[in-house]
Parts: sequence; C-alpha cells; structure tokens
Amino acid sequence: MNTPLGWLGIFRLGLVQTALGAIVVLTTSTLNRVMVVELALPAMLPGILVALHYAVQMLRPRLGHGSDLGGRRTPWIIGGMALLAAGGTLAAVATVLMADHFAAGVALAVLAFALIGVGVGAAGTSLLVLLAKRVEDGRRAAAATIVWMMMILGFALTAGITGRLLDPFSGERLLQVVAATSACAFMLALVAVRGVEGGAPAANAVSTGLPHSPPKGTPQSTPFRAALAQVWGESHARLFTLFVFVSMLAYSAQDLILEPFAGTVFGYSPGQSTQLSGLQHGGVFAGMLLVALTGTVFGGRQIGSLRLWIIGGCIASACALAGLTAAGFSGQGWPLRETVFLLGVSNGAFAVAAIASMMRLAGRGGAGREGVRMGLWGAAQAIAFALGGFAGTVAVDLARALIAEPGVAYALVFAGEALLFVVSAGMATRISGLQPVTVAAHAPTAPLPLMTRVEGEA
Repeated sequence: MNTPLGWLGIFRLGLVQTALGAIVVLTTSTLNRVMVVELALPAMLPGILVALHYAVQMLRPRLGHGSDLGGRRTPWIIGGMALLAAGGTLAAVATVLMADHFAAGVALAVLAFALIGVGVGAAGTSLLVLLAKRVEDGRRAAAATIVWMMMILGFALTAGITGRLLDPFSGERLLQVVAATSACAFMLALVAVRGVEGGAPAANAVSTGLPHSPPKGTPQSTPFRAALAQVWGESHARLFTLFVFVSMLAYSAQDLILEPFAGTVFGYSPGQSTQLSGLQHGGVFAGMLLVALTGTVFGGRQIGSLRLWIIGGCIASACALAGLTAAGFSGQGWPLRETVFLLGVSNGAFAVAAIASMMRLAGRGGAGREGVRMGLWGAAQAIAFALGGFAGTVAVDLARALIAEPGVAYALVFAGEALLFVVSAGMATRISGLQPVTVAAHAPTAPLPLMTRVEGEA
C-alpha cells in the first residue's frame, strides 16, 4: 500500500485544480466577453460553446473507466490537462479567427470547446478518484474544501493578472496571453502531480517486463457498458447520481438571475449587484470553511456528520431561497444582503459535504469501479450546471411574460429552486452510504484501508 500523503500532498493536488481553473476561466469568461463586446457577436454563441463544454463531460464515466483499467490516475490527469491547455489555446485562435473568417472560426471553436470539456472531464474525474483513494473519512471535508478553494483561487488570479496583460487589447495580445497561461498551467499541473500517486501494481508489472493482461471476470477486464450497468445497478450510486443532478440544478439555477433580480426589484446599480454577488461568494467560502474546520477539529466524528451537513445545507439553502421569494413580494424593505449571504453559506456547506461524500462513496460497492462512479456523478453535475443557468433564465422570462409584477415573477422561480433543495434533502436521507458510522465499525468493510493522513478536484 502507498504511504498516504499529508497536507502538503493535498496542497499539491489542489494546484492541479488551480491550473485547471486558470484555463477554464479564460475560455468561459474572457473569450465570452471578447466575442460579445469586441466582436459584437450574439451572446448566444459563447453560451452554446460553454454549454458544449459541459455536454461533452457526459463522457466522464467512460474516462473514469479508462483510468480504472490501468489502475493509475496520474496519466489521465496529465493527459486531461494537456487537452485542456490545447483546447484553451485553440479557443483563443478561433476567437481571433472569427473577426475575419466567421464560419471557420466557429468551426474551430466547436472543436476547441469539445477538447476543453474532455480535458476537464479526464483530469477532474481522475483527480477526485485519487483523492478518494488516499484520504481518510475524517479529513475528506477539509481536503475537498482546500482543493475547491484552490480552483477558485485559479479563477481569481488568472482574471486579475490576465486582465491587466490584455490592455491595450488586440487579437495578437489575446493569443499570447491565453497561450502563455495555458502553457504555465500545464507545467504547474505536471510538477504538482510528479510522484504524488506512487507505485501501482499495473505500473510494477510493466516496469518488470511482465505482461499485464487482467484475468477475465476481474473489474479491470470488464467492458465499459457492463461496468456502467454494474455501477448503475448499485442503489447508493444510482440514488447519489440523482441527488447530485437535482441539488446541483438548484445550486446553479440562480447564478444568472440573482444580479438582474437585485437590479430590477431593488434598484441596485451594476456595481452594487456585483458587490452582492461577491458577498454571496464570500458566504460560500465561509460555509466551506465551516464544514472543513468542523471535520478537522472533531476528527473521526466528521464521518457521521457528512450526511447531516448535506441535509442541513440543502434545507438551509431552501430557507434562504424562501427568503428571496419573500423579497420578491415585499421589495425594498427586505434584508437582501443578509439573505444572499445566508444562501452562500448554505450552498458552500452543502457543496463541500457533497464532494467529500463523493470521495467516500466512490469505493463503496467494491474496488475497480471508482472511476466509473466518480465519472457518473461528475457527468450528472455537468449536465445540471449546463441546464441550471439556462433553465433559470428561461423560467424568469416565461414568468415575466405571464406576470406583470417582476418581483413576483422572480419569486416564483426562487420558490421552485427552494423546492428542488427540499427534494434533494429528502434524497440525501435515503443514501445508505452516508449513514453515521464509527471508524471502528466502518474499517472492516471499507474497500480501502483507512489512513491517518491525506491527499487531494469539478
């Protein structure tokens, strides 16, 4: 068995998320703005491209199965980051090309965003599996928080630094900045994963020259369709997949409507609504830290509380959205900032507990299928995120077309999101793998030995 990694190992794997976030934020934010503002193209175009990068991540179960076959995750992380870096650079080339050759630019952008989706899926899924296989239950919430926050750090650092480098703007400067960022991010990920995973039986067989053909009937020899059917047949995996989809749909549905709601109903200026969004993100950080610190301080008792954090986070999110529903009816007198901060805290607590639970449940049901399980849940999350923002905006437009009062229209949408969180909480109560247990009771049946130190992806 490989010696489990400590906090330095978690930090190193978190750097992979930082690198991943650095490239993704350029393609989904910076290039989005350039297409709409500098090139005066319809906003629907970057919207479709971003949706494509989510849709391609339906391949996550297949990518996870590929990493299961070899037993090693590092090659898939490196390969995924290489595809992501190539896709990010091609996306910048495509954006510049659109100015003079629109059709060719769009065609290249489709290829680029498909590569981005595959790269995120391959690297992200394998990184989460590596976390799941090398971290004990009591520290998974802290590890999930560190890795998630380091991805957001990648968003923030890249947005700030490249924003300065892009002025004065030109197509050539855009290519240089995106290509350099992608190359640096890939090199960072390459250094971060070097030696982290350690040896594996498959690798040892290859290094000694022995043939490595898994015996028929073992998990590593099962075709993908059969492996996926086996995982879907596991009640906890199937229910957790549905839970991830419904909860992440509720989580993402308010992303594109909160700031317009603040401006339309409460009269917030663009600067004020941006600050409101920042307050929400601050709440998300606070919620994540709350769960992580609880797990670190109370050690093994975190094993039994993950389920409670998920249920409590979903219910608290529903209550916060109920508050936004009331705000839509009452208008100016409602404490909007406090409600939005509560929503952020609730979302952060639920999200990080859900990620930690993914790591815990990945090995439940037997070894050799961790990649397929994690890929299945990652695909459910990607589909939910692709549908969430779009569905939220469509629901608001439809409600406003039928209801004259805009506050009431927004309120109905927030109420629908709150209902989704209540349904998610109900699902979480039925996921048997999250029942409270003790370390001693869990150890004999765990697919992997519990470890005393940790290591550490979306």
